[in-house]
Amino acid sequence: MTKITESAVREALSRVEDPELNRPITDLGMVKSIAINGSNVDVEIYLTIAACPMRNTLLTNTKAAVEEIEGVTNVTATADVMSDDQRRQLRNTLRGTASEPEIPFSKPGSTTRVYAVASGKGGVGKSSVTVNLATALADQGLRVGIIDADIYGHSIPTLMGSDQQPTMMEENLIIPPVSHGVKIISIGHFVQGNAPVVWRGPMLHRAIQQFLTDVFWGDLDILFLDLPPGTGDIAISVAQLVPNAELLVVTTPQHAAAEVAERAGSIAQQTQQRIGGVIENMGTMTLPDGSTIDIFGSGGGQTVADRLSTFTGATVPLMGQIPLDPALRIHGDTGKPVVIAEPDAPAAKVFRDIAQQIIVRRNSIAGKPLNLGVTRK
Repeated sequence: MTKITESAVREALSRVEDPELNRPITDLGMVKSIAINGSNVDVEIYLTIAACPMRNTLLTNTKAAVEEIEGVTNVTATADVMSDDQRRQLRNTLRGTASEPEIPFSKPGSTTRVYAVASGKGGVGKSSVTVNLATALADQGLRVGIIDADIYGHSIPTLMGSDQQPTMMEENLIIPPVSHGVKIISIGHFVQGNAPVVWRGPMLHRAIQQFLTDVFWGDLDILFLDLPPGTGDIAISVAQLVPNAELLVVTTPQHAAAEVAERAGSIAQQTQQRIGGVIENMGTMTLPDGSTIDIFGSGGGQTVADRLSTFTGATVPLMGQIPLDPALRIHGDTGKPVVIAEPDAPAAKVFRDIAQQIIVRRNSIAGKPLNLGVTRK
């Protein structure tokens, strides 16, 4: 009979990742004890908090990993809860020991591409665009997060079908819930029911800052910030806190809406942000008989892209024209974005095309400062 060793068990456990932290439980100090009795193995792991929402997943994955070891016939997996000191140590493992919170995405060496999804006015489908792009990218294997920066009109948890609460740990560390493979955080996670948020500018700034510093995002490839409409306090705060964030401007084909959308894009001139592109939503609708109708007009997206290109002196592409598709609304109401609920729907195909443009461009140096010592006047 093959002798089972503790090192073999630990090696197996190194393949078990905490679903919220995306790191092996062996690296996080979450293995409390290992007991081996012949072919029987008992493993006890630590949970970060007693009400850990991933408890069953962690125990199931732990048991499955150890059962793969040759000679093991029976595995028992149990759980205990970390002490305050252990949670503090975990926080230091994840964040380091810096006394002041830092925004990891604004550091020069950050590999996370940050997109602030903006619009000039409400009702153009900005949040629907955000969740569908995020889930399309996550579905292709990228690590993606969403900050619901629309504090007054938060809707990301509903559109993502998430009722899971963030995990609150020691030392101002928040573990965000995950839905459809995307990490999300919203003020909606912290208010009771559908209660309104009645805050002035400084509190809005502080909320966005906390979402960027106190939430453990891990190593993201893409972070989306779903901005409120217009060019108010939050848009300015995001530009200050994450100056490397690129703007994605969402508009409808209607020229009146396009004119307002230009204002949301033109703020980039003042904040020195790059405009990643324009996305036109609610475009041509195909009727059951095969005919089409432009309910909200046509050409608005291209108009915005052209004018922003003129204002900024750089090419601002029209990244896609999303058709007016009932499937987009239906699946938004059910909390499962159309790109994964109905991938062959007309809107889903356009979202995936836009997501592919983001993937291709994510490592590009186009538009980035090359630090050649040139002073901008």
